[in-house]
Amino acid sequence: MSHSSISAATGSTAGARSAPSAQSVPSATPSSQRVGTADVIVVGAGPSGSATAAYLAMAGLDVLLLEKAAFPREKVCGDGLTPRAVRELITLGIPTPAEDGWIKNHGLRIVGGGVRLELPWPDLASFPPYGLVRTRLDFDEILARHAVKHGARLLESTSVTGPILDERTGAIIGVRAKAMDAGGKDAGAPALEFRAPLVVAADGNSSRLSMSMHRPRRDDRPMGVAVRTYYTSPRHDDDYLESWLELWSRDSQGRRVLLPGYGWIFGVGDGTSNVGLGILNTSAAFGKTDYKDVLKRWVDTLPPEWAFNEATMTGPVRGAALPMGFNRQPHYDLGLLLVGDAGGMVNPFNGEGIAYAMESGRLASEVIAQAFARQTDAGREKVLQSYPRVMKDALGGYYTLGRGFATMIGHPEIMRLAVKYGLPRTTMMKLLLKIMANLAEPHGGDAGDRLINALSKMAPDA
Repeated sequence: MSHSSISAATGSTAGARSAPSAQSVPSATPSSQRVGTADVIVVGAGPSGSATAAYLAMAGLDVLLLEKAAFPREKVCGDGLTPRAVRELITLGIPTPAEDGWIKNHGLRIVGGGVRLELPWPDLASFPPYGLVRTRLDFDEILARHAVKHGARLLESTSVTGPILDERTGAIIGVRAKAMDAGGKDAGAPALEFRAPLVVAADGNSSRLSMSMHRPRRDDRPMGVAVRTYYTSPRHDDDYLESWLELWSRDSQGRRVLLPGYGWIFGVGDGTSNVGLGILNTSAAFGKTDYKDVLKRWVDTLPPEWAFNEATMTGPVRGAALPMGFNRQPHYDLGLLLVGDAGGMVNPFNGEGIAYAMESGRLASEVIAQAFARQTDAGREKVLQSYPRVMKDALGGYYTLGRGFATMIGHPEIMRLAVKYGLPRTTMMKLLLKIMANLAEPHGGDAGDRLINALSKMAPDA
């Protein structure tokens, strides 16, 4: 790289070391390393960070994975994994047997306009014909431990406080951090410092690291908010993901009232169901609504035999932002590369983030491994500069279509017409399922696949 040679930052030439064995790289504690070096520092051990770290470790690079919390830790999510996400798990080498708590689902059930339509996942060569459900409470830890097994060094309870910059170029050459106690507060230990010629920001929607490198969110990209909770329910073993396109309640006079947003019910298989809702900033109600109250009002109208009530709620209602459509760019510059939510990689069509977090980690690791194989700083930098184009080629056109879709469904009258006239048409809804879940065959396929691919290619990828 132009700002710092690999040998200067890590004490060796990239690729010269072999990946340590799984037995030699247990999770470390912050106190065991006050100052450290690596080929690559990955900040955040969510799906994007852990996938990136795992692939890079497999490629023989020395990877340091920093996570501010201690596992297991909670994250707000619907817990549903589409076939696109399952494909990434398979590619990464994560086993998903039912006996280990992975709950398989066969498709998507759509509820709206008085219609309940079950759409099986399409049977395609490029994607498995099933989805999965797994709670984020242990999903992220499974991925992080997988990265450790392949040679990544994981430091939990390590909160990154800011970048270390090259004074000449302004490029990032490391990070400062602090150790956290069991309660998530500053442990009061001496400051930590880690250096590497490349830093990957996988620190989520807020991405404090990106902000510190003057990379704010783009206001011309859709943003969503999701809230969810868990209920003990007989619906816990449902083998379809369920999406509600309309959320209804009743006012004080008993009249039906349409609430903002869309809802979901996902059976977790452990005796509980994940119930939640999302809303986009293209809706007039965004930022002006008590989303937890909307969730309660909708849930109160659901059949009592489903047992979604305060007595069966197993935890609080939690919320999180959904950064969509590449809402933070550039995805690489000045030694900082963005993956997952940090790069705004949530699908604008359906709010799915895990598949794209893992996918971006895979694509990023391919670029990084190729960069570290170059013998000069300029050669490495040239390869790293290709990463934004790699991401745009993979998802840019599709996300542009998604931004248009998000704008349209933000208008209630358009959503009502879509539900009224679209849901009864099964063939149309099967095509829409492929579009929204991004499950088109990349080559060949049927007429629907070819249409989706053509539209994605024609759409600008800005």
